[in-house]
Amino acid sequence: MCSSCSLHHRRRDLNDRGRAMAPGQYSMDAKQHTMSPVVTGATVIGMKYKDGVILAADTLASYGNEARYKDVCRLKKIGDHTLLGAGGEISDFQYLGDLLDEMADEEACDARSVLVPAPPFPLQDQAPHLMYVDHQGTAFEEDFVATGFGMHLGIPLLRNNWKPDMSLDEAKALATKCLEVCFYRDCKAYCKIQIGVCAGAGVEIGPPTPINHFWGHTAWTENRLEDGDSTGTW
Repeated sequence: MCSSCSLHHRRRDLNDRGRAMAPGQYSMDAKQHTMSPVVTGATVIGMKYKDGVILAADTLASYGNEARYKDVCRLKKIGDHTLLGAGGEISDFQYLGDLLDEMADEEACDARSVLVPAPPFPLQDQAPHLMYVDHQGTAFEEDFVATGFGMHLGIPLLRNNWKPDMSLDEAKALATKCLEVCFYRDCKAYCKIQIGVCAGAGVEIGPPTPINHFWGHTAWTENRLEDGDSTGTW
């Protein structure tokens, strides 16, 4: 095989296996997609209630499996009538929040004159909407959603207890219960949560609030294996 053919096949093999091209040519792929999350957030609970939508999340950002940052807000206000919550890589959430802020500014300035800006992201048919978008871009609308471990532990509670005509206090209590259950069983959950409310009056994100937890349950403290009982517990 001639040297030119050998070089051609070698380049093609490199492109097929690793796309080893000029430095920086494919660098945007690494910046746009977080393949190995480092600092992550856990469960976010979202649900509609009779007057709007609420989102709830704990304030922990884990560095791997280490509970590293314990005062991180994973809820963000976008415009006057949009509330964003995110689990997973925190840097992706921050980047997405910046992009949405830019979009809100552009919409406000482009819809009308600069002197009289229009409200960004107006309400659709004046009704609350709760949307879920996964890491692959799949989007859908639902009455209640959850991310992370909450998809396994929170969704069953929401299915059994959610009602379309729930009051705000009932919705907050249910969201808190879901995060409490996740805290008991998810090593990346935390005992301090924030609840955001998006309603006709606007968006409000509450302060970090501790949740009640109790670790003295008999099933968690007694060692049953010594009595010949092979039943496992938490």
